[in-house]
Amino acid sequence: MRIETCHLCSRPIYPSKGITFVRNDARTFRFCRSKCHKNFKMKRQPRKLKWTKTHRALRGKEMIVDQNVLLSQFAKRRNVPVKYDRNLVAATLKAMERVEEIRAKRERAFTRKRLSGKMARERRRAEDRRVVAEGEHLIAKELMDREAERPLVESVQEERSVSIVVGEERVRTKTKTITKTKMKMLVNGGVEEEMDLD
Repeated sequence: MRIETCHLCSRPIYPSKGITFVRNDARTFRFCRSKCHKNFKMKRQPRKLKWTKTHRALRGKEMIVDQNVLLSQFAKRRNVPVKYDRNLVAATLKAMERVEEIRAKRERAFTRKRLSGKMARERRRAEDRRVVAEGEHLIAKELMDREAERPLVESVQEERSVSIVVGEERVRTKTKTITKTKMKMLVNGGVEEEMDLD
């Protein structure tokens, strides 16, 4: 069984009793009776109403085990400037230095970890290059075999007749433009035409 406390007078509210008020900002206020609800709507301060628990606790009228516990429940937060304390300032500065030291240590560890991954990648690449350099003669032979398999097809694209005037005679000459088309061997065994070269 959940027992709520009244927002105004701090009396206990048992289940199915009291009034619940929900404000537009979705904050809920529980009241034990209509008297508390009406006083809340009139914006009255519980500390100034003699019949509330807050007023009685502030005046020393309430029978409680620990006065400070009850007063801390009703204490209002005020913006009171903190007095200068040399020990507090020294402790704060020491804590700030320690925080900076920890942050720098973590940054160094992060950078070292990141660079170790980069260095490992570089080592793997260097090892791969070394293996390729050792077996370069095998690769060169393979490349030469592939080049030999690629057929070079020469095709005569067009014939143009050019007339040249030599003196008073016209001489007709025919010129041929030869274009070479390269064929590329595909992995699955087919042949694909590459870009034309003039």
